[in-house]
Amino acid sequence: MGVTALIGFIVVMFNKALTEIVTTSCSHGSSCPMWGTIQTQTNIGLGIIVFMLFVGIYLIFFGNQQRSVEKNKSDYKNLMKKMRVDEKMVFKPLIDAEGAIFQAELTDKTGFSKVKVSRILNRLEGRGIVERRRHGMSNMVIVKNGSQNK
Repeated sequence: MGVTALIGFIVVMFNKALTEIVTTSCSHGSSCPMWGTIQTQTNIGLGIIVFMLFVGIYLIFFGNQQRSVEKNKSDYKNLMKKMRVDEKMVFKPLIDAEGAIFQAELTDKTGFSKVKVSRILNRLEGRGIVERRRHGMSNMVIVKNGSQNK
């Protein structure tokens, strides 16, 4: 946003200087073709400013989310280093599903029995890494916030 303001200032100053030059050097009056050049330069400058303003607004509102997702993935990788092999096999599909998945899907994706997945989830739940929420006739498994510190 600061860069956009700086470029806006430069465009205004350039336009002012160009107007002074055309005013003093053009003898044709308002029909001088240099006045059209000033208008073109101003429009291009304003277009660049508007574009940069939209990019700045996008980065302010959405750029932080992307960094947060990447940070979480890094934290989850560190967390997985402390897990047993079977826990990793259950946790990875959960992360790939962006932190929430049905327990039945975990059974399908891991190839483990329902009992084994349930026992692994009990261990992960006990360590505060995941939680299960009842969702109709099945369970939704969700990565708990702050679990990367466990």
